[in-house]
Amino acid sequence: MNAYAQAQSAYAPAAAPTRTARSAEYEVIARISHRLKKAIKSNDFPALAEALYENNKLWTALAVDVMDENNLLPDQLRAQIVYLADFTRLHTQKVLRKQETAVPLLEINAMILGGLKQQGDTT
Repeated sequence: MNAYAQAQSAYAPAAAPTRTARSAEYEVIARISHRLKKAIKSNDFPALAEALYENNKLWTALAVDVMDENNLLPDQLRAQIVYLADFTRLHTQKVLRKQETAVPLLEINAMILGGLKQQGDTT
């Protein structure tokens, strides 16, 4: 490769756009929601249990994040996220015991995705 080609390659725009924290959050929630939906539709309990585990990890991470004193979200929103994380944990246990359906968890994720999309910057 000659010097011109190397310079052109070095200064060419990146192939993938830079992702924001919000867009990464959106992508993770969407991926987990897709897995939940697929497992519910196919009535595949092992896949559902795996998707529930991932969803629970996600909500635990969100709760930990908003409990950080340096988190800039409004207090009311932070409290709502902690409540949803707690609900998710408890409801997941009921789903795993086959006492409840996972649909409410999917609906919560869909509401969060809608909120993130409304705020923009999810690309």
